[in-house]
Amino acid sequence: MQTFRDRAAAAYDAERFRRQGHQLVDQLADYLASATRGALPVMPPEPPAENLARFPAAFPEEPAGELHPFLERVLAASHHLHHPRYVGHQVSAPLPLAALCDFVSALLNNGMAVYEMGPAATAMELNVLRWMGGQLGLPEGAGGVLTSGGSVGNLTALLAARQARAGYDAWNGGASAGPPLTVLVPETAHYCIARATKLMGWGAAGITPVAVDAHFRLRPEALEEALAAATRAGRRPIAVVACAGSTATGAFDPLEAVADFCERHGLWFHVDGAHGASAALSPRYRHQLKGLERADSVVWDAHKMMMVPALITAVLFRDSARSFEAFAQEASYLFHGQDTRRWSDLGLRTLECTKEMMGLKLYACLSLLGTRFFADHVTASFDLARRFAERLRTSGDFEVAVPPDCNIVCFRHTPAGVPASELDALQGRLRERLISRGDFYLVQTTLPKGVYLRTTLINPLTSDADLEALMDALRGLR
Repeated sequence: MQTFRDRAAAAYDAERFRRQGHQLVDQLADYLASATRGALPVMPPEPPAENLARFPAAFPEEPAGELHPFLERVLAASHHLHHPRYVGHQVSAPLPLAALCDFVSALLNNGMAVYEMGPAATAMELNVLRWMGGQLGLPEGAGGVLTSGGSVGNLTALLAARQARAGYDAWNGGASAGPPLTVLVPETAHYCIARATKLMGWGAAGITPVAVDAHFRLRPEALEEALAAATRAGRRPIAVVACAGSTATGAFDPLEAVADFCERHGLWFHVDGAHGASAALSPRYRHQLKGLERADSVVWDAHKMMMVPALITAVLFRDSARSFEAFAQEASYLFHGQDTRRWSDLGLRTLECTKEMMGLKLYACLSLLGTRFFADHVTASFDLARRFAERLRTSGDFEVAVPPDCNIVCFRHTPAGVPASELDALQGRLRERLISRGDFYLVQTTLPKGVYLRTTLINPLTSDADLEALMDALRGLR
């Protein structure tokens, strides 16, 4: 009878791993070939209950089955982002090279709380951050950390803003150690900003909304009134959050005007560039980020326009020292001695103690594919969105919500004979019918004028012909 040690040795056997690894790469390569040529449904139409039954919580006590057929079921039931007609959420079709690096990260499992637990990964992360800060025009002293997504990234930046501008030590003293705080935020900001302020104990009034214009960009002239409203409500404003590529429409706020306002009033200037900060890579579109180089903090998601697997978010600070203030505490079993700002221990700067080797994927892709590859992707995606919007605008039976600032296009089908009162319901029906067929995947959003279909053109294999086919498919579904 095998002992547990015998079974453990078999589970870690290098030759077995080699065989499974070769089979897995062949399997994923076949899957990738099918997905990129559109031979699969973009999203399988099975309802949640059916997939719960497909993957039951009934696990054998002894080994059973092989990896290959199990993963066939996983692949068949999953959403296929590499399909050229995936034009849904702001989630990339990951580069195969980056996925292979994820494989390495998972096997090495270098947790990175301290340098000793991730020496190579720490070096790559710090230099990726240095490069990203340089692309945004931040000064030489900029720095930060990679973390798990824009929600955690924005929380991290706002925690640092609180320490810098609250006027009291809210980290150690708590939210009641001084006057209640608030941040000025455009009405179009991602919900994670409000979630972050509530997590910090500020309540609903921790967000003071700032009006936006007809293009869903923050109105600079509305900042003074928002500041006055917050003060009248007994709140101490500490920061302004501006968007570079808002979630709903992809709008870029006037960053230079916001920077001027923050400078006049001594407020922290934070830019949520989760989606749009990648515009800095494009010579044609980086002008939309003018003023961002004056920000105190910026969030930039690499898992959106830089085509790496989720989640990799850079939280960058104009002054690198600020990156230590969000989580200023000591953990003696990890961080030794009196130096609580040791530059090589990344756990000092982030909510996470253990995290994956995020920098590996991005560093490898930048090193092996070259930076122009990513610059060209941003430019091509933004160009494609503008061509699509123009095709919609001139079609006669579609309406564009606003001209796109980036690669997000909001539109709706407006066929002749459909009353305006029925257009919202029509968009919802069209979307449901379209995605249930499996040949496209897109989402919808609600704007002041009603319900719009929303596309994010993030897959580099999506073409003008695919978008023309999308319009024809919507026409045929009515």
